[in-house]
Amino acid sequence: MPEINLLSQSTIDQIAAGEVVERPSSVVKELIENAIDAGAKAVTVELKDGGISLIRVTDNGCGIDKSEIKKAFLRHATSKIKSIEDLGCVESLGFRGEALSSIAAVSQVEVITKTKEELTGIRYAIAGGVEEDVQEIGAPDGTTFLVHNLFYNTPARRKFLKQPQTEGGYVSDLMEHIALSRPDISVKFVSGGQVRFHTSGNGDLKEVIYRIYGKEIAEGAVPFEAECGLCKVKGYLGKPEINRSNRNFEIYFVNGRFVKDDIISKALEEGYRQYVMQHKFPFAVLHFTMDPQEIDVNVHPSKMQIRIHRGNDMYSFLSEAVHKRLHELEMIPEALLSEPEKEKTEPIKAPEPFETKRIENLLKEEKIPYGEKGLTSRIFGFTPKDESGTAEDIHSNIIKASEHIVVEKPVQMNLFEEKILSADVRDEYEILGQIFDTYWLIAFKDKLLMVDQHAAHEKVKYERLVKELQNKDVSSQLLNPPVVINLTGWEGELLKEYMDYFEQLGFEIEEFGSGSFAVRSMPTDLYGCNEKELFVEIMDELLENPMKGTPDVILKKLASMACKSAVKGNTKMERAEMEALIDELLTLDNPYHCPHGRPTIISMSKYEIEKKFKRVIS
Repeated sequence: MPEINLLSQSTIDQIAAGEVVERPSSVVKELIENAIDAGAKAVTVELKDGGISLIRVTDNGCGIDKSEIKKAFLRHATSKIKSIEDLGCVESLGFRGEALSSIAAVSQVEVITKTKEELTGIRYAIAGGVEEDVQEIGAPDGTTFLVHNLFYNTPARRKFLKQPQTEGGYVSDLMEHIALSRPDISVKFVSGGQVRFHTSGNGDLKEVIYRIYGKEIAEGAVPFEAECGLCKVKGYLGKPEINRSNRNFEIYFVNGRFVKDDIISKALEEGYRQYVMQHKFPFAVLHFTMDPQEIDVNVHPSKMQIRIHRGNDMYSFLSEAVHKRLHELEMIPEALLSEPEKEKTEPIKAPEPFETKRIENLLKEEKIPYGEKGLTSRIFGFTPKDESGTAEDIHSNIIKASEHIVVEKPVQMNLFEEKILSADVRDEYEILGQIFDTYWLIAFKDKLLMVDQHAAHEKVKYERLVKELQNKDVSSQLLNPPVVINLTGWEGELLKEYMDYFEQLGFEIEEFGSGSFAVRSMPTDLYGCNEKELFVEIMDELLENPMKGTPDVILKKLASMACKSAVKGNTKMERAEMEALIDELLTLDNPYHCPHGRPTIISMSKYEIEKKFKRVIS
């Protein structure tokens, strides 16, 4: 029988560290969350070799008291909770008390810290969990952690780290989320000697979005706010045209913590369903505020996952609120003829650790008011006035590096009240004609509209089918002769199971014997398409994704059916047909996108056209 051994404390610590410290990004996450919990208003993170050889995290928080510094590195030592009862209402980002102990167990750590009350600070060095040096030194308020040579004493773990560039990418992703989670904190990220981004900490979330994702994304982000008995949510939703091919840009925070949650993600995508193409995902940055007792944050050691106790309520609330907000917007993408302007990347003036007074002094010098109604309110959409009171004429987005202000291009139409696609202004449309037998050109005020006839017809048919289904008034067209389809035994059983749904959709089907079925009628709006191909495709989709009786899946099938029967591109259309389709398009709730999320219409402004012809110069 093998002998049972008691592991040494060093071995225990290194094993335990594996649950908390996986790679450099794990270290940065723990240290920066501690900095935020310590009340820091400015945090700087610097990496060397992707954080493998050096991680430096500096903050201007409350610091660690001299008498507490050694205790802070003990396992399960924390200032965030005292007993098991506290786990039900955790509000801080870190609380397990394993971070510093785990980091010190697998690296060489040096910490310099000073509290506001003390005249001097302390330097504490610990490597592999063993104390090496402690001395009193002069230091500014706050804390600096230096983590050298991660996994130096556990080579088996170190060899599984990826290349420094890849590890630095993980940290960069984390830092972006940290900055977005706390726009009121100035976050500076330096990697390989280069400043990746630096936020001002003025509390404006859109300014952080601009600094991280650039001008195009920031311009396409619209404010969003909603509230119910379960939670409050506030942030920005991306317009449908800035969608992505993965969920990496669905960014949401619950009580300040970046998390991944299936309920929130699916609710967000459901709200966008009519506006984004299949296999595309929205851009969103959302902050949720909830009662801590409504969620469980102690699901996973990394604290990246939560459990929402009233998940169904959250799903219904968020999906409906997102859909409502998107429905309020003008959804016609702007086609730009001119080349995008290059962004200016001059350093911004923002506070850094130990320099909290610097930005206030700069603002006083430039006579800019500081606070919520000053700098913050001027970040976006503000047109400054000169001494005569005349607003500056600004035709494009610019960066005023000296003031760190982004000014958005003014729009001539109120996008929330004066929608372009409206039956009220139908008489002002001038149909100019059809080009490439696919697109229509329409003049309207100072815009040139281009309509995709297939997407528009597809949307009209889809909405018509949905309304008929809801009103239980689907009209059918008799097929003469009937269309006979041959199904396998499994397909035949599936068809019988869903026969009621097909009848609701306007199909009349009867068994023909020997695995054959006769389709005798189909919805009028789908008449004329390849009936057999359409029916077989619907059966294939049902085999892969059973409906389970949910109306949403029926609507997805309707979208597919409408697409198959809509007028295609490269099809000549008469003016009367265009007029009739435009009239019906204007009656729809969402005329801007086809059922698959493609735009039905885009616009080009007179300004852009004149700019291309050099009639205006800006």
